[in-house]
Amino acid sequence: MKTTTYDAFNKITVLERERVADFIFTHLEEYGDPISAIKKAIDYAVKDRPSLGGYVFIMEEEDDKIIGAVVINKTGMDEYIPENILVYIATHKDHRRKGFGKKLMEYAIDNCEGSIALHCEKDNPAKMLYEKLGFTNKYLEMRLEK
Repeated sequence: MKTTTYDAFNKITVLERERVADFIFTHLEEYGDPISAIKKAIDYAVKDRPSLGGYVFIMEEEDDKIIGAVVINKTGMDEYIPENILVYIATHKDHRRKGFGKKLMEYAIDNCEGSIALHCEKDNPAKMLYEKLGFTNKYLEMRLEK
């Protein structure tokens, strides 16, 4: 098992970006976004400006098969909201409920500076994992969609 980090200092290649985006798109299933949105989040995470940007973490088997992936974007607004937002986390459907999601989340938490926010739909089974890792529901999210 190996974990790789991509950020402003360890650039992701175009081919690897496509591989990670395809993985996330496939394994988020009904909780996913269009692949174009996933690619935008990855591109933002690996910006050349370390004060913004973020991280892409992938966990792979020795044969380079992706087991899980996380995309975290820095908010640049640490004085009034968390420094980071977990945009995407996906675990391969054949590896769910085996602790890989937890290991990947712990790795992400350990390797991000500052607090992390995330959005989770109330019926998402990963909600229990987030709560076990210490995430709380501090606010009710409200949106005005135009």
